[in-house]
Amino acid sequence: MTAESTVPSPGGQPRDRGSSNVSVIPRRTGGGFRFPVRRPPARPASPLPLLGADLAAAVLGALALTGGRRRPLLVALLIAGSILLRPHLPRAVPRVLDELPAVCGRIAVAWLALGTLTAAYAPDRALSARALLLGFALQSAAACVTRGTVHHRRRKALLNHPRTALVIGPATTAQRVAAAVLRHPGCGIEPIGIVADHPDGTEGLPVLTTGEEVERALIQNGVRAVLTVHPSVRSERGPLLRALAESGCTVWEVDADSPSYEMRDQLAGFACRRLELGSRRRGSIGKRALDVLVSGTLLLLVSPLLLVCATVLRLTGGRGVVFRQERIGKDGRPFTLLKFRTHRPVDEHEAATRWSVAGEHQMSRFCRFLRQTSLDELLQLWNVFRGDMSLVGPRPERPYFVAQFSQTYPGYAARHRMQTGITGLAQIHGLRGDTSIEDRCRFDNAYIDNWSLWQDICILARTATALVRPTGS
Repeated sequence: MTAESTVPSPGGQPRDRGSSNVSVIPRRTGGGFRFPVRRPPARPASPLPLLGADLAAAVLGALALTGGRRRPLLVALLIAGSILLRPHLPRAVPRVLDELPAVCGRIAVAWLALGTLTAAYAPDRALSARALLLGFALQSAAACVTRGTVHHRRRKALLNHPRTALVIGPATTAQRVAAAVLRHPGCGIEPIGIVADHPDGTEGLPVLTTGEEVERALIQNGVRAVLTVHPSVRSERGPLLRALAESGCTVWEVDADSPSYEMRDQLAGFACRRLELGSRRRGSIGKRALDVLVSGTLLLLVSPLLLVCATVLRLTGGRGVVFRQERIGKDGRPFTLLKFRTHRPVDEHEAATRWSVAGEHQMSRFCRFLRQTSLDELLQLWNVFRGDMSLVGPRPERPYFVAQFSQTYPGYAARHRMQTGITGLAQIHGLRGDTSIEDRCRFDNAYIDNWSLWQDICILARTATALVRPTGS
């Protein structure tokens, strides 16, 4: 599960992009990118107004239940069901007609469930068809009025106080998208600048080409939104986008040409979707708990096996059973990775710059067995338990190769926005040893972008299955 190689471009050749990939963010020491300005993220719209609107509509709908006598239990059930089935808070501010099917559909489900429960448990108090229809009509009408009022107030607030934005991409395309957004102030976004490598020579918004200009725009204009307008921006400008996200900006990917993927959100007629590029705190506690629980349990279970491996290595290879090597972890921070020594490098330079030793002829049979079965990696459970690594994540690499690959392969540096791991999405797809670095970047970033605790569990299960039929590293 490790990646160690003698060549700068294993498993594939870097793409010739025709021009240098110029970053508009200054590189900070140790890897990664960061703006000096640090702001709290923009507060999302509060769910309380819409919650209050749905609650008021449910109370009005409950008037259909108050005939000759009140039914407090039924009223409580109706309100609880209506709140639980209420539509999710939209990212954009919709029109009443846009969400009318969803609102009415959920209200109908609540009333039908209430009628079914009443008929099943209290037939003598079963709701009539007239009561069901009346209640549904009252609540639907009230929901449309109350939610429409909330949406109107939010649209008015966005119109009076739009969020300033930067548009990132080829200058010509970015200017076109910015002009379209400016023609529709109801979007609530006001572009104030273009971020590109070179100006296109046309009139329009100012083109920012340096990190200092971008930082100045963030501070002076209070930029809170970022629009990317070309598919290549996400890979080429990954460090810039993450730095902007960490500085408090919301990043949106806009399809400036055609709806090549399904997206529900719209911006001035363009299909768009929000990108999650900042620090993913949600679920981090669960991921860490899984790491500690599994690594701690496995260390206890395999401790006899670790002792046997260490003893055999000591008897057959002499002193120096444990191999320690500097690797780059999350946010470019170095740490010391542990593994059983299966090969003795000539010197530290060879250890730091040589790629793969999987086919080393001088390697003993036992050492070759350790590598083929990945048993040499078991000591990394201690790295996981300590918090240097995670069970699942992009494989860590040595500083020498991190520097090379970050310059050669778009998206490689983006792998370091999450804790590195023993195994990962790339590894269960066969990307181990001397395989394509570009493919690994793609799988690793896809794993990070779509991370979930269940995905970690699935990867661990597939890794355990793969160990039954080892292929070596």
